[in-house]
Amino acid sequence: MKEIKIYTDGGCRGNDSETDNIGAIGIVLIYEAKGHIKEYSEAFENTTNNKMELIAVIKALQMLKEPCKVTIYSDSAYVVNAFEKGWLMQWKKAGWYRPKGEELKNRELWQLLDILCARHDVTFEKVKGHSGDHYNERCDTLLNEAMDAHLKQQGGA
Repeated sequence: MKEIKIYTDGGCRGNDSETDNIGAIGIVLIYEAKGHIKEYSEAFENTTNNKMELIAVIKALQMLKEPCKVTIYSDSAYVVNAFEKGWLMQWKKAGWYRPKGEELKNRELWQLLDILCARHDVTFEKVKGHSGDHYNERCDTLLNEAMDAHLKQQGGA
């Protein structure tokens, strides 16, 4: 089984706004055995930071063409804790609701991520954002470049 390292980051400018904001994702996939590194970024309108963090991991896993042993490095406590602290399993057991029957935000994204993780042997590692981790910093650069390019294309920069 191929071993893949994936660094992901998601961000949003204007996260507190329901509309007229922009977000993006940055991904670095590393297949060390073959010395391959692939980068990906994409911008999205009218989103949230949490959605971007989830979509970054989803898009990265969708890029894999076969089941792999994957380590995902993310600076998102939202994403990492859902897996490492068992929140996702609790939500799943509760019919995709939070404790006390509260609605689970981004439910469809969590469900898709759960399906994708089941295809692979996935572990999550929390990295501290903006702390000099080369690939985490690269993801941040990629997503900011994607937002800037999208805004420029729309005539907003």
